[in-house]
Amino acid sequence: MDLGIKGRKAIVCASSRGLGRACAAALAEAGCDLVLNGRNTDALAATARELRERYGVAVEEVAGDVSAPQVQKALLTACPAPDILVNNNGGPPLKDFRQLDRAAMLDGVTQNMVTPIELIQAVLDGMAERGFGRIVNITSLSVYQPIPGLDLSSGARAGLTAFLAGIARTVADRNVTINAILPGKFDTDRIRKTVVYAAEKSGLSLEEQTKRTAQAIPAGRLGRPEEFGRTCAFLCSAHAGYITGQNVILDGGLFNSAF
Repeated sequence: MDLGIKGRKAIVCASSRGLGRACAAALAEAGCDLVLNGRNTDALAATARELRERYGVAVEEVAGDVSAPQVQKALLTACPAPDILVNNNGGPPLKDFRQLDRAAMLDGVTQNMVTPIELIQAVLDGMAERGFGRIVNITSLSVYQPIPGLDLSSGARAGLTAFLAGIARTVADRNVTINAILPGKFDTDRIRKTVVYAAEKSGLSLEEQTKRTAQAIPAGRLGRPEEFGRTCAFLCSAHAGYITGQNVILDGGLFNSAF
C-alpha cells in the first residue's frame, strides 16, 4: 500500500534502536525524511546511515536525552515544520515502588508524560495550519494491564493518555491526529530486562522465564519490532485521518478484554 506520505518530514524520538527504530525504518520505507534521536551516538549514527543507504531518504541525527530542553530545541531546529511526530522515550528502570523517592517519581513523569506534551505543544498548531499532522505516542500495554515494577512508567503513560484524549478532538477537523500504540511484549532490550526481573522474582532460570513469557501470549511468541513500526507508519499515513484519540493495543492478544 502506498501510504501517501512520501516526502513528509518526521521527527522520531528515541529511534536509534528498539521500537523507535522500527518506526523510523517504516516511515523511511514510506518515503519520509527523518530526524532521528538517541542517547547513544554510535547506535544513532549506525541507524541513520542504514536508513539513508537503504531507502534514499534524508536523515538527520540529534543525539541526547529527548527530555532535555536543549535536545528538544535541536530536534525542532533540525525540523521546524514536521508533518509527523513519533513520541518515544525510555521508561524508568524496573523498581519496587517502595524504593521510589520524589526525585525518581518526578523524573519518570518528565520522561513519559511531560516530554511528549512539550513536543506536541511545539508542533501542533503548525500542523493544524498546514492541514496535515500525525502524532503517535508510544506508550505501553501497562497503561491497561499493570506490570509490577513498572508502576511509575505505567502511571506516567496513563497520565499522558488522559491528558491528550480531549486535545486530539480539537484538531481532528484540520487533518491532525493524535494516537497511541500500546506495545505488549516485543523482542527488544526492554522486554529482555523485564524477563530478567521476572526470573529473579520467580526463581526460574532465564530460559524458563522466557519460555513462560511467550506461552502466556495467545500468539505464542514475542512481537517483532517491524510489525510495530508498520502499524505506526499506517497511523501516520494519509489513509488514517479518521483515526484519532485512540489507543491501539499491539500485544498478540495478551490483554484479555472484549473492549
